[in-house]
Amino acid sequence: MEKTLILIKPDAVARGLNGEIIARFEKKGLKLRALKLIHLSDEMARRHYAVHTGKPFFDGLVEYMTSAPIVAMVFEGEKVIETARKIMGATDPAKAEKGTIRADFGIDIGKNSVHGSDGIQTAETEIKLFFAGLEMFE
Repeated sequence: MEKTLILIKPDAVARGLNGEIIARFEKKGLKLRALKLIHLSDEMARRHYAVHTGKPFFDGLVEYMTSAPIVAMVFEGEKVIETARKIMGATDPAKAEKGTIRADFGIDIGKNSVHGSDGIQTAETEIKLFFAGLEMFE
């Protein structure tokens, strides 16, 4: 069964949107397998977003993601990555379809409320970064 990492970003955590965001994934039949509230270290944020190293927005992204707590989760289901990405909507909230998390709650392209894995390999790498084996439930 496919798994994906979902992060509720600092802007959404600060606005108390955790329950609403989690509910949207669960209402689509995705199974919550791991969940924790954490404050990312600079090192962990840089590792997580390493693919963006050297891009103009990288340092600002790291600073933002380490500015306040986030919620890290693993969801499981058939085509979970594709389903989760539909639930989240386009990265830019201004371009996201109405009714998606980013359209409903995103502030701007940087503070777009959620992160989700973009592929199976990425999901495996991201999940290992955020969760140890005993933190996952089947």
